[in-house]
Amino acid sequence: MPESHPSRRSVLGAVAATAAAPLLAATPSARAAGRRDDLLFVSPWKGTQIHGARFDAAAGTLTPLGPVGDAPSNWTALHPAKRLLYVGGSEDGGIVHTYAIDRTTGALTRTGTPVRTDEGGTAGGGISHLAVDAPSRTLLVANFEAGLAASLPLSNGVPGPPASVVRDTGSGPNPRQNGPHVHHVTVDPSGRHALVADFGADRVFVRRFDRSTGVITPGTGAYASAPGSGPRRVLFHPRGRTAYVLNELSGDVETLDWRDGTLTRRQRLALDSDAFTGTRSGAELALSRDARFVYASSRGENVLVVFAADERTGSLRLVQRVSSGGLKPWAFTLHRSGRWLLAANQASGTVTVFAVDRGTGTLTPAGDPVAFPAPACLTFLDR
Repeated sequence: MPESHPSRRSVLGAVAATAAAPLLAATPSARAAGRRDDLLFVSPWKGTQIHGARFDAAAGTLTPLGPVGDAPSNWTALHPAKRLLYVGGSEDGGIVHTYAIDRTTGALTRTGTPVRTDEGGTAGGGISHLAVDAPSRTLLVANFEAGLAASLPLSNGVPGPPASVVRDTGSGPNPRQNGPHVHHVTVDPSGRHALVADFGADRVFVRRFDRSTGVITPGTGAYASAPGSGPRRVLFHPRGRTAYVLNELSGDVETLDWRDGTLTRRQRLALDSDAFTGTRSGAELALSRDARFVYASSRGENVLVVFAADERTGSLRLVQRVSSGGLKPWAFTLHRSGRWLLAANQASGTVTVFAVDRGTGTLTPAGDPVAFPAPACLTFLDR
């Protein structure tokens, strides 16, 4: 299994060299030539501007466009059919903003009315994740600071006031777990449950979800991770009987059985190598489109981790650990072609493009890291 890790000097040297290039596309003709490329939106954590980039999926090259919109961003998500970008703000109150996208330039224009998810006005903002449930036309919101999950109905793509807000309870042994902190909300394959990964409570709460109304209501079930684990992400294998949970504080991925609204642990695999003695920090989790591979990132050892998923059972097997090409890979995204993975290295201010071997799932860096200010979220407009 190949393992390689960058030194801080080599990473920062690559950043400096990349940053010397202009952040705006060099010429109008260059932009025109790239209009067939995919648009990528790169947002920092608690930043004030979202940057754009063109991605050439034939060559695997990323060209920065510079800032494309002013936004107090924590996290972004795209409407599945419309050219709308949702931005989870970093202001108090857990605000969600909506921006219309100019397909040619990538410019973002505010549209609709900002929506509050926490009427109590929790200090610090803290929306940690956004996702659209297309069948119910609902935007699912994870509000970390307020410890709540919210569902916002979408009317012509624009979110309205919450259809539901469900607050968690609980805490954990880590000083960062002084109360509930919702990190992720997703809907199970049946559409009848909303699963809420709560970093602070060491729980994945199983809530009821009504797809006809988009309403989340309290349920009676919860999966308890080991104390101090800090659940951050949860996703389902498409067969619908296996779920994966990424734990931030313990830096591992759990494979869980999913039966009748109940989660049961089957497997737990570390993200970092046995030799790593630093602070563990799992960050992102994703499944390949063919469901053969699960990808994860660790901000502890600064690696991307590839697991093969058993076609029948969904259980995982380690395939590769590879340097993320920078420091603190906060998030990554898989291109719809399945050929590329882009990793956002927040602490080193770079995005690294990796070629994906669709046969083995392994990752190979494709060129030098590209400079962006503290990237924490990557969102493609790939149509």
